[in-house]
Amino acid sequence: MRFNHHSKKIFLLFIPLFFIVIVNAQEKKVAITSQSLYDEIAQMDSTIFAAYNTQNIGAFKKLFTDDLEWFQDNDGLISYKKVFENFESMFNRENKLKRELVKGSLEVHPIKNYGAIEIGTHQFKHFENGKEEVCTFKFMMIWQKKDGVWKISRVISYDH
Repeated sequence: MRFNHHSKKIFLLFIPLFFIVIVNAQEKKVAITSQSLYDEIAQMDSTIFAAYNTQNIGAFKKLFTDDLEWFQDNDGLISYKKVFENFESMFNRENKLKRELVKGSLEVHPIKNYGAIEIGTHQFKHFENGKEEVCTFKFMMIWQKKDGVWKISRVISYDH
């Protein structure tokens, strides 16, 4: 197919318009999550990991549903019972882990009539042999809101 000079000009005018449409579509896709939902889940993330960082197993455990499913790339599906046995053991260790959410990594997406998906990257830090060790992992958590209370029902931890 050959373009004449006039057709080329029209074609070149549509290229920037095409990119503007794509960028606007991307922005609208991101804007689906309301600021209030984002803020609620960000607050819940802070709450759960404040309990984690202070090794408060009681407060930590209350933030999960009884039918919790925890998937980890290198361990597979971990049962509710085993998840909390692991956390209790971890909280009793001398080298305490501290978790920090990587700034700018938090994504929140609504799940109609259920809750929300939280996606992000976090770092776990501890001191060992006088040196700070830092590991970075990705995660996805499904939050269920029932009777006004947020709890995690599913966890996917990966990129270990």
